[in-house]
Amino acid sequence: MRDKGLARAGAAEQDRDGMALKLLFWELEKHLKSSSGASVVAIDNKIEQAMDLVKSHLMYAVREEVEVLKEQIKELIERNTQLEQENNLLKTLASPEQMAQFQAQVQTGGSPTGTAQPPVPAGPSTQSSGPSA
Repeated sequence: MRDKGLARAGAAEQDRDGMALKLLFWELEKHLKSSSGASVVAIDNKIEQAMDLVKSHLMYAVREEVEVLKEQIKELIERNTQLEQENNLLKTLASPEQMAQFQAQVQTGGSPTGTAQPPVPAGPSTQSSGPSA
């Protein structure tokens, strides 16, 4: 949701900057057609204004992208922490035989979910209707 809001704000900013840039170039073109040698300073000023506008637009876009990337990094760190906790829980719930089989598969480079071996029952299941030990 926040990304969509930022995208809309960024699009509005781009539209405004785009219009301002077009206006500057239009004024520059108009000025060039009717200019004499004395207006070189004015032309330089218009070019400098256009460059400043482009620079500010690029800086805004970069800052916006940095914020998006920071948010993605935060979400990835949270997801990684969650997966590490889940992994630790699964390790504590796995039987020694399951852990030995898993370690053997890891050492041989086999896939833990490969079809070469039938799956090992996972002990007490959370889906069972009976009491668990």
